[in-house]
Amino acid sequence: MTTPAKASVFVDEDTTEASVPSGVSNAEIVVKGRNVEVPDHFRVYVSEKLARLERFDPTIFHFDVELQHERNRRQAKSCQRVEITARGKGPVVRAEASADSFYAAFESVTAKLESRLRRTKDRRRVHYGEKTPVSVAQATATLAQDDSLAIDREHSLDGEAPLGPGQIVRTKVHPSEPMTVDDALYEMELVGHDFYLFHDKETDRPSVVYRRHAFDYGLIRLA
Repeated sequence: MTTPAKASVFVDEDTTEASVPSGVSNAEIVVKGRNVEVPDHFRVYVSEKLARLERFDPTIFHFDVELQHERNRRQAKSCQRVEITARGKGPVVRAEASADSFYAAFESVTAKLESRLRRTKDRRRVHYGEKTPVSVAQATATLAQDDSLAIDREHSLDGEAPLGPGQIVRTKVHPSEPMTVDDALYEMELVGHDFYLFHDKETDRPSVVYRRHAFDYGLIRLA
């Protein structure tokens, strides 16, 4: 019995010139596939598409693009997943999206990155304490709640054998540069998470900010 070629998941995609945006990326782009062989025409498409995002952050120097093909037929509508990690002088931003084709997933994930990069250009300072004029939630109300976005380096623990429930399947490595509570709250809103671990500049210790009910937030500091 012959095993189907990995590249077959790209066969039905539109690869005409009209579907490829103009422009060449100045950043280094690494495209890799898991359970799929990435064809050259898709690599070209990725490079020229990502070139459009660089105008939102000219400091971006590296893109990691990972494609994953889900072999489970029950997940046909979201069997193709694309994850992009953008690295520049600011926080590292990651986005991921799934669809029934890699082209659709890639369009979705780049839209998420573009939206996030647009908003970071217009960052609003968030105030903390009694003199707070605007809540963090109000100041960042337009930020998309994308649980697929994360800053800093993120590693998947991919083993050969399938993992059962209760396993650690992903780790995140954050930089330890000290920041204020204001900055930590902003970063938490930026990635759309319910909590954020950071190096507290005031106490020089690890601290955590987290969401409470409505527009309130909590802060945990080590003694």
